[in-house]
Amino acid sequence: MAAEIVNPRSDSKSGTDADGASDDAFDPAFALHRGGKMAIQATVPVRDKDDLSLAYTPGVAKVCSAIAEQPELVHDYTWKSQVVAVVTDGTAVLGLGDIGPEASLPVMEGKAILFKQFGGVDAVPIALGTTDTDEIIETVVRMAPSFGGVNLEDISAPRCFEIERRLQERLDIPVFHDDQHGTAVVTLAALRNAAKLTDRSLGQLRAVISGAGAAGVAIAKILIEAGIGDVAVCDRKGIVSTDRADLTDVKREVAGFTNKSRLTGSLEDALDGADVFIGVSGGTVPEEAVAKMAKDSLIFAMANPTPEIHPDIAHKYAAVVATGRSDYPNQINNVLAFPGIFAGAMQVRASRITEGMKLAAAEALAAVVADEPQRRPGHPLAVRRAGRPGRHRRRRGRRPRRGRGTPLTAPPRAAHDDGPGPHLSGVRARLCRGGGVRPGRRGACHTPARYRSARPRPTLGSCLLPMPPASTVTSR
Repeated sequence: MAAEIVNPRSDSKSGTDADGASDDAFDPAFALHRGGKMAIQATVPVRDKDDLSLAYTPGVAKVCSAIAEQPELVHDYTWKSQVVAVVTDGTAVLGLGDIGPEASLPVMEGKAILFKQFGGVDAVPIALGTTDTDEIIETVVRMAPSFGGVNLEDISAPRCFEIERRLQERLDIPVFHDDQHGTAVVTLAALRNAAKLTDRSLGQLRAVISGAGAAGVAIAKILIEAGIGDVAVCDRKGIVSTDRADLTDVKREVAGFTNKSRLTGSLEDALDGADVFIGVSGGTVPEEAVAKMAKDSLIFAMANPTPEIHPDIAHKYAAVVATGRSDYPNQINNVLAFPGIFAGAMQVRASRITEGMKLAAAEALAAVVADEPQRRPGHPLAVRRAGRPGRHRRRRGRRPRRGRGTPLTAPPRAAHDDGPGPHLSGVRARLCRGGGVRPGRRGACHTPARYRSARPRPTLGSCLLPMPPASTVTSR
């Protein structure tokens, strides 16, 4: 509805065929995207000359002078503290690969919408016409004064690791590569709940990650930080181990803190006796290898659009099955993480998003579901659904069909939506558990009384990070 209002159908003939019929008339995706999916809207009225004199000259000069005198006021009197740059070079777009900056724009627009819808954060898609690492870094550094955070998106590995690291070193605003860290946060949250459903702790699990790219490396790091028993990462040539001579610098680092069991060989070898499979690579895992996994295994086949292990096969052997697709139960989607993480970090004016913040976010997402799943006769795994804080109730209604399970959470509600629809749980995570605010001007309010906003600035100890509900995990 909103897209139809903001972007009315054009009368241009560029989208018609020889018979005058529109190319997108039969495809709702093209119809929705015509004219783009987003627009800029003013937050103040400009109804007459008085409004104009305040919103622009001469009134704007007073604000400019105040910011020139005290630069930190830019957070109070511009949109800087609530807008993110969504930056890509179009080299690793979804499952499409290197399709270039122009073709990546629909994805970046979609990402910006998700920021606004689920985190209340404004975002601007920026597709760069370069794949040179130094040029990308310099461009983002020069744009940074206009933004309160930078979300790197769909930049191919291993360049993405260096770009994120160097940008964070040079900027005093959060830089976050969602393909890495957003995926890692939701994966950890889902794994915590899956372990709980099977009466195990993370320390009792041995995991295998298929894929040593951006997501695979980040997942391995956060699982180690969370205390998993062991994790092995596999690439196209097999298990990433210290005895391999063909490793990149990033993979050599991964080999140093993973694979305590010193496994060697192929992905199939690693899966023998493994408790967890996490797929972020594509390809297909043979059913014979899945059958060799440990009893009550956990399978997260998250490749899109084709999971590494089809759910029908996974359900034969696993206690919990999840994918990255919305049309299967238990979707693991990083939209559950990155809008809330950025909203909280920018609200307290954090200079970076730390490992502690990511762990806190994963813990909060997992905690959205009921604290204790319940087994009842006639149900594979009967669980509670998250409601309002302190009002957890047992899910009622018809029994789930065997093979689909019972969802643990309700879908997220838009942060700014007051209309009907599913409601977002009120569970929030304290950012102060993760730290991340530098002392000095970014960590405390030094605004003179004459310039202070009427709305008080939140402090690190009091600020709460709004979180969408956790990835769901159910039984087969």
